[in-house]
Amino acid sequence: MRTLRLTTVAALAALTASVPSAQQRVNATLTAVPGIKVGHFTLTERPTGCTVVLAEAGATAAVDVRGAAPATRETDVLDPVNLVQIAHGIVLSGGSAFGLDSASGVMRYLEEKKIGFEFGRAHVPIVPAAALFDLPVGDGLIRPSAECGYKAATAATTAPVVEGSVGAGAGATVGKAGGGSHAMKGGIGSMALTLPNGVIVSAMVAVNAFGDVIDPESGKVVAGVRAADGKSFVDARTMLRSGAIRFGGGAQNTTLGIVATNARLTKTEAKRVAQMAHDGYARAIAPVHTPVDGDAIFVLATGSLAGTADTGQIGALAADVIASAIVRAAREATAVAGYPAARDLR
Repeated sequence: MRTLRLTTVAALAALTASVPSAQQRVNATLTAVPGIKVGHFTLTERPTGCTVVLAEAGATAAVDVRGAAPATRETDVLDPVNLVQIAHGIVLSGGSAFGLDSASGVMRYLEEKKIGFEFGRAHVPIVPAAALFDLPVGDGLIRPSAECGYKAATAATTAPVVEGSVGAGAGATVGKAGGGSHAMKGGIGSMALTLPNGVIVSAMVAVNAFGDVIDPESGKVVAGVRAADGKSFVDARTMLRSGAIRFGGGAQNTTLGIVATNARLTKTEAKRVAQMAHDGYARAIAPVHTPVDGDAIFVLATGSLAGTADTGQIGALAADVIASAIVRAAREATAVAGYPAARDLR
Protein backbone atom coordinates (compact mmCIF):
# COMPACT_ATOMS: atom_id res chain seq x y z
CA MET A 1 0.00 0.00 0.00
CA ARG A 2 1.20 3.49 -0.82
CA THR A 3 0.37 5.80 2.10
CA LEU A 4 -1.76 8.81 1.22
CA ARG A 5 -2.64 10.60 4.42
CA LEU A 6 0.05 12.59 6.17
CA THR A 7 -0.28 11.85 9.86
CA THR A 8 1.74 10.81 12.90
CA VAL A 9 3.45 7.44 13.01
CA ALA A 10 1.33 6.44 16.01
CA ALA A 11 -1.92 7.40 14.29
CA LEU A 12 -0.90 5.52 11.15
CA ALA A 13 -0.09 2.42 13.19
CA ALA A 14 -3.50 2.58 14.88
CA LEU A 15 -5.21 3.02 11.52
CA THR A 16 -3.37 0.04 10.05
CA ALA A 17 -4.31 -2.14 13.00
CA SER A 18 -8.01 -1.22 12.95
CA VAL A 19 -8.84 -1.23 9.21
CA PRO A 20 -9.07 -4.44 7.16
CA SER A 21 -6.45 -4.66 4.44
CA ALA A 22 -9.05 -4.57 1.63
CA GLN A 23 -10.30 -1.22 2.89
CA GLN A 24 -6.76 0.19 2.98
CA ARG A 25 -6.43 -0.03 -0.78
CA VAL A 26 -6.86 3.59 -1.69
CA ASN A 27 -6.19 5.38 -4.96
CA ALA A 28 -2.66 6.74 -4.73
CA THR A 29 -2.41 7.87 -8.36
CA LEU A 30 -3.26 10.93 -10.46
CA THR A 31 -6.97 10.07 -10.44
CA ALA A 32 -7.12 10.50 -6.66
CA VAL A 33 -8.15 14.07 -7.55
CA PRO A 34 -11.92 14.11 -8.17
CA GLY A 35 -12.81 15.10 -11.72
CA ILE A 36 -9.60 13.71 -13.25
CA LYS A 37 -9.73 10.74 -15.62
CA VAL A 38 -6.84 8.89 -17.27
CA GLY A 39 -6.87 6.62 -20.30
CA HIS A 40 -4.11 4.82 -22.20
CA PHE A 41 -3.94 3.46 -25.71
CA THR A 42 -0.99 1.25 -26.65
CA LEU A 43 0.13 0.25 -30.12
CA THR A 44 1.58 -3.09 -29.03
CA GLU A 45 2.99 -3.90 -32.46
CA ARG A 46 5.84 -1.37 -31.96
CA PRO A 47 5.31 -0.56 -29.00
CA THR A 48 4.28 3.08 -28.55
CA GLY A 49 1.11 4.88 -27.52
CA CYS A 50 -0.54 7.83 -25.87
CA THR A 51 -1.95 8.69 -22.46
CA VAL A 52 -4.86 11.10 -22.03
CA VAL A 53 -5.78 13.05 -18.90
CA LEU A 54 -9.29 14.49 -18.95
CA ALA A 55 -10.69 17.31 -16.80
CA GLU A 56 -14.09 17.46 -18.47
CA ALA A 57 -15.42 20.20 -16.18
CA GLY A 58 -12.34 22.29 -16.95
CA ALA A 59 -9.33 22.85 -14.72
CA THR A 60 -6.96 25.79 -14.30
CA ALA A 61 -3.90 24.79 -16.29
CA ALA A 62 -0.24 25.71 -16.69
CA VAL A 63 2.96 24.19 -18.02
CA ASP A 64 6.69 24.61 -17.48
CA VAL A 65 9.12 23.29 -20.11
CA ARG A 66 12.74 22.85 -19.04
CA GLY A 67 14.26 20.49 -21.60
CA ALA A 68 15.86 21.99 -24.69
CA ALA A 69 14.23 19.63 -27.21
CA PRO A 70 10.46 19.79 -26.64
CA ALA A 71 7.71 18.53 -28.94
CA THR A 72 4.54 20.33 -27.81
CA ARG A 73 1.13 21.57 -28.95
CA GLU A 74 -1.06 24.35 -27.50
CA THR A 75 1.37 25.11 -24.67
CA ASP A 76 1.39 28.86 -25.44
CA VAL A 77 -2.26 29.08 -24.45
CA LEU A 78 -1.24 28.03 -20.91
CA ASP A 79 0.96 31.08 -20.39
CA PRO A 80 -0.58 33.14 -17.53
CA VAL A 81 -0.55 36.28 -19.70
CA ASN A 82 -2.85 34.66 -22.28
CA LEU A 83 -6.64 34.65 -22.34
CA VAL A 84 -7.79 31.08 -21.77
CA GLN A 85 -7.67 30.03 -18.12
CA ILE A 86 -8.60 26.34 -18.26
CA ALA A 87 -7.89 23.13 -20.10
CA HIS A 88 -10.20 20.18 -20.65
CA GLY A 89 -7.49 17.61 -21.21
CA ILE A 90 -3.76 16.96 -21.56
CA VAL A 91 -2.18 14.43 -23.92
CA LEU A 92 1.17 12.73 -23.45
CA SER A 93 2.33 10.74 -26.45
CA GLY A 94 5.10 8.66 -27.91
CA GLY A 95 6.08 8.99 -31.54
CA SER A 96 8.02 12.25 -31.30
CA ALA A 97 6.31 15.22 -33.00
CA PHE A 98 4.18 12.82 -35.08
CA GLY A 99 2.46 11.72 -31.86
CA LEU A 100 1.03 15.19 -31.29
CA ASP A 101 -1.69 14.20 -33.77
CA SER A 102 -3.26 12.19 -30.94
CA ALA A 103 -4.55 15.43 -29.38
CA SER A 104 -6.87 15.92 -32.37
CA GLY A 105 -8.64 12.69 -31.50
CA VAL A 106 -9.11 13.83 -27.91
CA MET A 107 -10.59 17.12 -29.13
CA ARG A 108 -13.01 15.17 -31.32
CA TYR A 109 -14.04 13.00 -28.38
CA LEU A 110 -14.66 16.01 -26.13
CA GLU A 111 -16.54 17.95 -28.79
CA GLU A 112 -18.84 14.98 -29.33
CA LYS A 113 -19.66 15.28 -25.60
CA LYS A 114 -20.20 19.05 -26.08
CA ILE A 115 -17.25 19.86 -23.84
CA GLY A 116 -15.27 23.02 -24.58
CA PHE A 117 -15.89 26.65 -25.35
CA GLU A 118 -19.19 26.94 -27.21
CA PHE A 119 -19.31 28.81 -30.51
CA GLY A 120 -22.64 28.26 -32.25
CA ARG A 121 -22.88 24.54 -32.96
CA ALA A 122 -19.18 23.98 -32.26
CA HIS A 123 -17.42 23.28 -28.97
CA VAL A 124 -13.68 23.97 -28.78
CA PRO A 125 -11.96 21.98 -26.02
CA ILE A 126 -8.51 23.08 -24.87
CA VAL A 127 -6.19 20.07 -25.11
CA PRO A 128 -2.46 20.83 -24.85
CA ALA A 129 -0.08 17.98 -25.66
CA ALA A 130 3.55 16.93 -25.47
CA ALA A 131 5.37 14.03 -27.08
CA LEU A 132 8.46 12.03 -26.20
CA PHE A 133 10.96 10.53 -28.64
CA ASP A 134 10.65 6.73 -28.78
CA LEU A 135 11.19 6.11 -32.51
CA PRO A 136 14.26 3.82 -32.02
CA VAL A 137 12.08 1.27 -30.20
CA GLY A 138 10.62 -1.08 -32.81
CA ASP A 139 9.36 0.26 -36.14
CA GLY A 140 9.56 4.05 -35.94
CA LEU A 141 7.02 4.38 -38.76
CA ILE A 142 4.32 3.22 -36.33
CA ARG A 143 3.21 6.32 -34.43
CA PRO A 144 0.21 7.37 -32.31
CA SER A 145 -2.51 9.00 -34.44
CA ALA A 146 -5.67 10.98 -33.84
CA GLU A 147 -7.54 7.68 -33.66
CA CYS A 148 -5.21 6.55 -30.85
CA GLY A 149 -6.02 9.71 -28.91
CA TYR A 150 -9.75 9.14 -29.43
CA LYS A 151 -9.48 5.57 -28.14
CA ALA A 152 -7.43 6.65 -25.12
CA ALA A 153 -10.04 9.31 -24.29
CA THR A 154 -12.82 6.76 -24.64
CA ALA A 155 -10.97 4.48 -22.23
CA ALA A 156 -10.35 7.22 -19.65
CA THR A 157 -11.69 6.46 -16.15
CA THR A 158 -11.32 7.58 -12.55
CA ALA A 159 -9.81 4.21 -11.61
CA PRO A 160 -6.23 4.08 -10.31
CA VAL A 161 -3.79 4.79 -13.14
CA VAL A 162 -2.35 1.73 -14.84
CA GLU A 163 1.44 2.05 -14.59
CA GLY A 164 4.40 0.60 -16.46
CA SER A 165 4.93 0.09 -20.17
CA VAL A 166 1.57 1.39 -21.38
CA GLY A 167 0.30 4.40 -23.32
CA ALA A 168 2.90 7.14 -23.66
CA GLY A 169 5.31 4.96 -21.69
CA ALA A 170 5.06 1.92 -23.97
CA GLY A 171 8.20 2.82 -25.93
CA ALA A 172 9.92 4.92 -23.27
CA THR A 173 13.51 4.15 -22.33
CA VAL A 174 16.05 5.50 -19.82
CA GLY A 175 19.80 5.52 -19.31
CA LYS A 176 20.75 6.57 -22.84
CA ALA A 177 23.77 8.54 -21.65
CA GLY A 178 25.77 5.42 -22.47
CA GLY A 179 24.15 4.83 -25.87
CA GLY A 180 21.05 2.88 -26.81
CA SER A 181 22.69 -0.53 -26.43
CA HIS A 182 23.18 0.14 -22.70
CA ALA A 183 19.73 1.66 -22.07
CA MET A 184 16.76 0.24 -20.14
CA LYS A 185 12.99 0.39 -20.25
CA GLY A 186 11.08 3.38 -18.86
CA GLY A 187 7.33 3.82 -18.55
CA ILE A 188 4.42 5.45 -16.74
CA GLY A 189 4.39 6.02 -12.98
CA SER A 190 1.98 7.81 -10.67
CA MET A 191 1.68 8.90 -7.03
CA ALA A 192 -0.65 10.98 -4.84
CA LEU A 193 -0.62 12.55 -1.37
CA THR A 194 -3.57 13.76 0.68
CA LEU A 195 -3.15 16.32 3.46
CA PRO A 196 -5.26 16.32 6.65
CA ASN A 197 -7.10 19.42 5.35
CA GLY A 198 -8.25 17.53 2.26
CA VAL A 199 -5.77 18.97 -0.26
CA ILE A 200 -4.72 16.32 -2.77
CA VAL A 201 -1.53 16.62 -4.82
CA SER A 202 -0.96 13.90 -7.40
CA ALA A 203 1.34 13.27 -10.34
CA MET A 204 1.79 11.03 -13.35
CA VAL A 205 5.04 10.85 -15.33
CA ALA A 206 6.06 9.25 -18.63
CA VAL A 207 9.79 8.62 -18.13
CA ASN A 208 11.94 8.56 -21.28
CA ALA A 209 15.13 10.09 -19.92
CA PHE A 210 18.63 10.53 -21.27
CA GLY A 211 19.84 10.07 -17.68
CA ASP A 212 19.47 7.43 -14.98
CA VAL A 213 16.49 7.04 -12.66
CA ILE A 214 17.64 7.52 -9.05
CA ASP A 215 15.77 6.56 -5.89
CA PRO A 216 15.97 9.82 -3.85
CA GLU A 217 15.67 7.94 -0.56
CA SER A 218 18.66 5.66 -1.12
CA GLY A 219 20.57 7.61 -3.77
CA LYS A 220 20.89 4.37 -5.75
CA VAL A 221 20.27 3.85 -9.46
CA VAL A 222 16.94 2.12 -10.14
CA ALA A 223 17.32 1.99 -13.92
CA GLY A 224 19.94 3.52 -16.17
CA VAL A 225 23.16 2.98 -18.10
CA ARG A 226 24.07 -0.70 -17.89
CA ALA A 227 27.66 -1.87 -17.61
CA ALA A 228 29.25 -4.36 -20.03
CA ASP A 229 27.80 -7.30 -18.08
CA GLY A 230 24.31 -5.98 -18.85
CA LYS A 231 23.20 -6.38 -15.25
CA SER A 232 25.01 -3.75 -13.17
CA PHE A 233 24.98 0.04 -13.50
CA VAL A 234 27.75 2.37 -14.61
CA ASP A 235 26.02 5.36 -12.91
CA ALA A 236 25.61 8.37 -15.19
CA ARG A 237 26.68 10.69 -12.35
CA THR A 238 30.09 9.02 -12.30
CA MET A 239 30.26 9.10 -16.09
CA LEU A 240 29.49 12.82 -16.12
CA ARG A 241 32.26 13.64 -13.64
CA SER A 242 34.77 11.60 -15.59
CA GLY A 243 33.94 13.42 -18.83
CA ALA A 244 32.52 10.28 -20.43
CA ILE A 245 29.14 11.83 -21.33
CA ARG A 246 28.66 13.97 -24.42
CA PHE A 247 25.36 15.67 -25.23
CA GLY A 248 25.66 15.60 -29.02
CA GLY A 249 23.52 13.51 -31.34
CA GLY A 250 19.77 13.34 -31.64
CA ALA A 251 17.24 14.58 -29.11
CA GLN A 252 15.91 11.09 -28.42
CA ASN A 253 14.57 11.52 -24.91
CA THR A 254 12.07 13.63 -22.87
CA THR A 255 10.26 13.06 -19.57
CA LEU A 256 6.69 14.34 -19.41
CA GLY A 257 4.73 14.92 -16.22
CA ILE A 258 1.30 16.05 -15.07
CA VAL A 259 0.49 17.33 -11.58
CA ALA A 260 -3.15 17.49 -10.50
CA THR A 261 -4.67 19.02 -7.38
CA ASN A 262 -8.15 19.70 -6.04
CA ALA A 263 -6.97 23.08 -4.69
CA ARG A 264 -8.09 26.41 -6.13
CA LEU A 265 -5.20 27.97 -8.02
CA THR A 266 -4.94 30.89 -10.38
CA LYS A 267 -3.16 30.33 -13.66
CA THR A 268 -0.11 32.14 -12.27
CA GLU A 269 -0.12 29.98 -9.15
CA ALA A 270 -0.44 26.84 -11.26
CA LYS A 271 2.60 27.97 -13.24
CA ARG A 272 4.57 28.34 -10.00
CA VAL A 273 3.57 24.82 -8.96
CA ALA A 274 4.79 23.51 -12.34
CA GLN A 275 8.12 25.25 -11.83
CA MET A 276 8.55 23.85 -8.33
CA ALA A 277 7.51 20.37 -9.45
CA HIS A 278 10.60 20.16 -11.67
CA ASP A 279 12.63 19.73 -8.46
CA GLY A 280 11.19 16.21 -8.47
CA TYR A 281 12.80 15.57 -11.85
CA ALA A 282 16.15 16.72 -10.47
CA ARG A 283 15.85 14.41 -7.47
CA ALA A 284 15.00 11.29 -9.45
CA ILE A 285 16.79 11.70 -12.83
CA ALA A 286 20.50 12.35 -13.39
CA PRO A 287 21.36 14.21 -15.54
CA VAL A 288 18.08 15.97 -16.34
CA HIS A 289 16.81 18.99 -18.34
CA THR A 290 19.60 18.42 -20.84
CA PRO A 291 19.99 19.77 -24.39
CA VAL A 292 18.68 16.41 -25.67
CA ASP A 293 15.59 16.16 -23.42
CA GLY A 294 12.27 17.97 -23.90
CA ASP A 295 11.24 17.74 -20.24
CA ALA A 296 7.91 19.36 -19.36
CA ILE A 297 5.40 19.38 -16.49
CA PHE A 298 1.73 20.34 -16.79
CA VAL A 299 -0.48 21.33 -13.85
CA LEU A 300 -4.25 20.90 -13.57
CA ALA A 301 -6.08 22.48 -10.60
CA THR A 302 -9.74 21.47 -10.43
CA GLY A 303 -10.60 23.85 -7.56
CA SER A 304 -13.15 21.46 -6.09
CA LEU A 305 -11.79 22.03 -2.56
CA ALA A 306 -12.99 25.24 -0.98
CA GLY A 307 -10.60 27.62 0.73
CA THR A 308 -7.37 29.44 -0.04
CA ALA A 309 -4.56 27.26 -1.34
CA ASP A 310 -0.98 27.42 -0.10
CA THR A 311 0.88 27.52 -3.41
CA GLY A 312 4.27 26.91 -1.83
CA GLN A 313 3.02 23.84 0.00
CA ILE A 314 1.39 22.42 -3.11
CA GLY A 315 4.49 23.09 -5.21
CA ALA A 316 6.78 21.42 -2.68
CA LEU A 317 4.54 18.38 -2.49
CA ALA A 318 4.30 18.31 -6.28
CA ALA A 319 8.05 17.78 -6.41
CA ASP A 320 7.69 14.88 -3.95
CA VAL A 321 4.99 13.07 -5.92
CA ILE A 322 6.80 13.70 -9.22
CA ALA A 323 9.97 12.07 -7.85
CA SER A 324 8.03 9.10 -6.49
CA ALA A 325 6.16 8.68 -9.78
CA ILE A 326 9.45 8.60 -11.71
CA VAL A 327 10.80 5.81 -9.52
CA ARG A 328 7.55 3.89 -9.87
CA ALA A 329 7.70 4.27 -13.66
CA ALA A 330 11.06 2.51 -13.71
CA ARG A 331 10.03 -0.20 -11.25
CA GLU A 332 6.71 -0.95 -12.96
CA ALA A 333 8.12 -1.04 -16.51
CA THR A 334 8.39 -4.29 -18.44
CA ALA A 335 11.09 -5.16 -20.95
CA VAL A 336 10.91 -4.92 -24.73
CA ALA A 337 13.44 -6.31 -27.18
CA GLY A 338 16.86 -4.81 -26.41
CA TYR A 339 15.68 -2.90 -23.35
CA PRO A 340 15.52 -4.82 -20.06
CA ALA A 341 13.49 -3.42 -17.18
CA ALA A 342 14.52 -2.75 -13.59
CA ARG A 343 12.55 -5.80 -12.44
CA ASP A 344 14.76 -7.99 -14.67
CA LEU A 345 17.93 -6.91 -12.84
CA ARG A 346 16.73 -7.50 -9.28
